Amino acid sequence: MARLFDKYRNEVLPRLLEQAGTRNRMAVARLDKIVVSMGVGKAVQDKKLLDLAAKDMATITGQKPMVCKARKSVSNFKLRSGMPIGLKVTLRGTRMYEFLDRLIHIAIPRIRDFRGLNPRGFDGRGNFSLGLNEQTVFPEIDSAAVEFAQGMNVCITTTAKGDREARELLRLLGMPFRSDPALDGKK
Repeated sequence: MARLFDKYRNEVLPRLLEQAGTRNRMAVARLDKIVVSMGVGKAVQDKKLLDLAAKDMATITGQKPMVCKARKSVSNFKLRSGMPIGLKVTLRGTRMYEFLDRLIHIAIPRIRDFRGLNPRGFDGRGNFSLGLNEQTVFPEIDSAAVEFAQGMNVCITTTAKGDREARELLRLLGMPFRSDPALDGKK
């Protein structure tokens, strides 16, 4: 079992049940999936970059990424419909908890000048998104061997009905949010 899943089951779930005032485990928020995506716009000129990015993403997530293709043609970017321009991975279950554990405890602390995650990254329905500027914050990637730095987006989908409930779930799991006076008053 993943270490973060054990923490959810043994520490976070009882606290969420207590706060909700119920004994039904299905009534409180839990993680549903994590989608890691990477737009590789430079792949239009150099197809090798997409392969390098796919190798890095597979190393980081432990799962082979799906290639995303352009939906529309854009002449200014020399982009045609159907050209591969991005990658994405959907993580669930044990891999999801292991990735989130590495993200929270290893990758995020390695971000330069990090002052906490923006708590306004929620979408209004209990999902949190964050962006990373480069893939080298993960220890699996050798920064000396990286030919080009590529950013990635991480979207954490929860079963929470609102942002407040999802923020509390992620905070209890260890997500380092910075304090926001406007949001702290709404707790």
